Amino acid sequence: MPHAVMLDAESLGVDIDLTAIRNIVSHLDVYQQSTSEQARARLADADIAIVNKVVLNAETLAALPKLKLICVLATGLNNIDLNTAKAQNVSVKNVTAYGTASVSQHTLMLMLTLANRLPRYQADIARGEWQRSDFFCLQGHSTLQLSGKRLVMVGQGELGSEVARLAQAFGMEVTFAARPGNETEDKRPSLDELLPTADVISLHCPLNEATQHLINRKRLEKAKSSLLLVNCARGGIIDEEAALEALREGNIGGLAVDVLPTEPPINGHPLLTALANGEPLNLIVTPHNAWITPEARQNIVALTADNIEQWQYEAN
Repeated sequence: MPHAVMLDAESLGVDIDLTAIRNIVSHLDVYQQSTSEQARARLADADIAIVNKVVLNAETLAALPKLKLICVLATGLNNIDLNTAKAQNVSVKNVTAYGTASVSQHTLMLMLTLANRLPRYQADIARGEWQRSDFFCLQGHSTLQLSGKRLVMVGQGELGSEVARLAQAFGMEVTFAARPGNETEDKRPSLDELLPTADVISLHCPLNEATQHLINRKRLEKAKSSLLLVNCARGGIIDEEAALEALREGNIGGLAVDVLPTEPPINGHPLLTALANGEPLNLIVTPHNAWITPEARQNIVALTADNIEQWQYEAN
């Protein structure tokens, strides 16, 4: 049985059971965090490296001749030098669709929170405006009834399809946009065609050359002033500074993101500054935690165990 090393177990959380992996390897060394430099020493005798965000670059992989398999505890593979891994006959396996229920739930939460202007009303209550009101309720921020409104989705994979299903339960009219960069070959309407009539846009696509700043200043100028914009995909698909400017000027109705271009945002970000300054905006930023339900994180372990078993079967 192979010897496995997990380099950044802390990313899964302390409440996750690793038994499914332990049962199919000879030994599992578990480290809560690792740098790329530490990875070399820790993986020296390993057949299998199990990582989430630790970078395994060409130099690191070249120092690990015993390594046979890299299991990534996520969907993205950008932290692995895939060309070097292939040259060294190291298999690389990731996990997909582990958090569909978790992320879709989070997406709908953001959508509903924006629609009901919760950030604005919570701020009003914190300032004592309800307490001082002459009337029994506050009506200062017009809310959006989702029923009958158009939701434009960018990304029709498993996650996008589940978000669409949940939105339809609220009576929304859901339309999927053509894949960015492939509009001429796609029968679905383009984002530019759909944008002027969109009440909500939800992003569930990868970040690539075609989707970098997909939602930009020029496109935002075509949007309804009531548009709600939700990004649970990758930071940078929205030009966040342009979206923040549109929100401040009342050219869109709400902005919610679970992702930023650099994570963690150690050097800050304009959206975080706006929140810290208490600007009266219908703005939500969550810390890339749409995926973190215990069920989703435990599913990552199960899928990783499946990947190891599949690799063992293929190797034999």
